[in-house]
Formats: sequence, C-alpha cells, structure tokens
Amino acid sequence: MKEYTPHPEDTSDVKLSEDLLKLTEKIAENVHEVWSEGRISDGWTWGEVRDDAKRQTPCLVPYSELPEREKDFDRMTAMETLKLIIKLGYEIRKKD
Repeated sequence: MKEYTPHPEDTSDVKLSEDLLKLTEKIAENVHEVWSEGRISDGWTWGEVRDDAKRQTPCLVPYSELPEREKDFDRMTAMETLKLIIKLGYEIRKKD
C-alpha cells in the first residue's frame, strides 16, 4: 500500500466571526445534502447499518436527524473550508 501523509494548511490562527460560525452550520447541512444526493444517485438507500455491498447507510436521513458525530464531520469540513478561504486572503461578506 502506498503511504500517504496529509499536510492540510494550518488554519489554527484563523478565528471565525459569529456570522461565519452560523454560516458553518448552513454549509454543513448543505454538504450533507450534496453527499446524500450523490449516494442516492449511485443507488444507495437507507439501512439500519452501513453495508457497502447492499449500498445501504443509516446516514441517508435529513441533516437534523443525523447523530452529532456525523454532523461534527460536516461541520469540521465547513469550518476548515471557511478558515482556509480567509487564510488565503479572501473576504466573506454578506450582502446588505
């Protein structure tokens, strides 16, 4: 097996505003919706336990029904994406 060592950008110095923290949750929910849409289009269905052979997963539910540990994965993805955008010098502003 090929060895791989990830090297994500260090975003620990980036602090998100209250508005961006709220945006994180909306992005996390959308990440789940996009993931779910992709799974369904690939033939996956809801199942009580994950079964790759049957293409079943218990995560094919609305975001609000996900266990917190699953939500946390989507939240971390959203938060780290926002932090990277800011670290790279971009600004995120809500239109008035």
